Amino acid sequence: MASRGSRIQALDLPWLLQLIFLFSTVMISSCYSPPLRKIPRLSILQRPITFRNHSNSVAVRHRFRTYFYAQTLDHFTYEPASYTTFLQRYMVSSMHWRGALAAAPILVYLGGEESLEESIGSIGFLTDNAQKFGALMVYLEHRYYGKSIPSRDNMQDIYNTTSLGYLNSGQALADYADIIQHLKRNLSAEASPVIVIGGSYGGMLAAWFRLKYPHIAMGALASSAPLLYFDDITPSDGFHSVVSDNFREASESCYNTIKKSWSEIDRMVLDQDNGLDMLTEKFRTCEPLEDGDELELKTYLENLYITASQYDDPPTYPVSQICNSIEEAAARGDDTIDRIASAVNNLTRPGENSGRCLELSSELRPSDDTVNGLNWLWQACTELLMPIGRETNETMFQAEPFDVDSYSRMCRQLYQGSRLRPNWITTYYGGHHLRMTLEKFASNIIFSNGRRDPFSAAGVLTNISPSVVAVTTSQGSHCLDILPAKINDPRWLVLQRNIELGIIAGWIRNYYNDLRFYSTEK
Repeated sequence: MASRGSRIQALDLPWLLQLIFLFSTVMISSCYSPPLRKIPRLSILQRPITFRNHSNSVAVRHRFRTYFYAQTLDHFTYEPASYTTFLQRYMVSSMHWRGALAAAPILVYLGGEESLEESIGSIGFLTDNAQKFGALMVYLEHRYYGKSIPSRDNMQDIYNTTSLGYLNSGQALADYADIIQHLKRNLSAEASPVIVIGGSYGGMLAAWFRLKYPHIAMGALASSAPLLYFDDITPSDGFHSVVSDNFREASESCYNTIKKSWSEIDRMVLDQDNGLDMLTEKFRTCEPLEDGDELELKTYLENLYITASQYDDPPTYPVSQICNSIEEAAARGDDTIDRIASAVNNLTRPGENSGRCLELSSELRPSDDTVNGLNWLWQACTELLMPIGRETNETMFQAEPFDVDSYSRMCRQLYQGSRLRPNWITTYYGGHHLRMTLEKFASNIIFSNGRRDPFSAAGVLTNISPSVVAVTTSQGSHCLDILPAKINDPRWLVLQRNIELGIIAGWIRNYYNDLRFYSTEK
């Protein structure tokens, strides 16, 4: 097996750094050569608030305690090795819980591709609402993330496919089922209803958990869950179409400037001897741009627009910030590239940071645990393939179709012996003919989406049945409804959350009615 260093070198280090960053808390993002794909970030966390630093105060304020559960490595085989256990981390707060005798509810957050610190610091739906329900709060960490890694010794080779073979969504759901049942037994809370909550990848897990384990979870809130971006159910360019629509809605001239800028960058590099020097000066990059670096610059700009759109949160609304800067520069008479450079500077280096240079490589460098990032990459190289591309020039980005063969080759090069299974998610969980399936076989699921979130293109946006419902907002962004509530939240966001709370309260009332009925029947 090739060494870690040689494997990285073979894949092109700048591309891999960005891949880890955008894939570490979610899907593959950028590449600097045609065979390597660009798949946008899916994570809840890419906002200016440092949620991780906030996590300790949340844990203390809500009296969370940390536990480790001896989790089974492989839930689905009975070979001796499958009985190996690892320590899976979770946190519990009984601060507002009315107790087992009252059959008080349990709110469980299903962690995605992030550490528990990130979950506890960023997801406010439980801590904001546990008192209303008299609920126990539980945060679960996903296997192979944070401190829930089967063997950090074995993970020194982060490309170890033997170890990573136990990392998949099905095993993760079984982990969660195991811990929830363990908790209920220990607390003598067998009668307490469980509501699972998740966002983004975790939102998909929440919906899938309700479908796979309806006897354990009485309901699920799946926030910004792009369940339909698998197996070509959603058009490949749906994601970038939403991004483009957001910018066009903010300003037609802004949209046109961005759309024109890509060819302008190409023209400067091809037609002017000092084109790269001019780009270096205009964007004030820390290192002079050299041959091929214009691709890195364009990738940086793409990610900037995508991130602004996906996390277009009130009250700052970064899409409007970008477009306002572009329009102000246009009013000054700046050319296309100067308008873009002005917007980049104003958004990323405001105020006292305005004189700082733009370090493209640091912007693309992973900001959290590299193991987390590469473990997520493994998931996307095996089962979680979202074929996001740009088939035509109809968006504000340059066309770049998704090429599954190139993507698969990249994954095989990175993880020797691995195999992409692009149809497995829809085989295991469903997806095609989703409305018919959920209408007949599902209940008690909320699919919440903000239509400004590019991943809403693959979300469930209409009601399926009286108890499988879609709660959408035209202004909302990625997972905004499950973030901590703020005093200045807009009315539409407050209303969205209140609708979700009302639905969950109805589930719990119906559950208690059923509980009394069946108890009397005995």
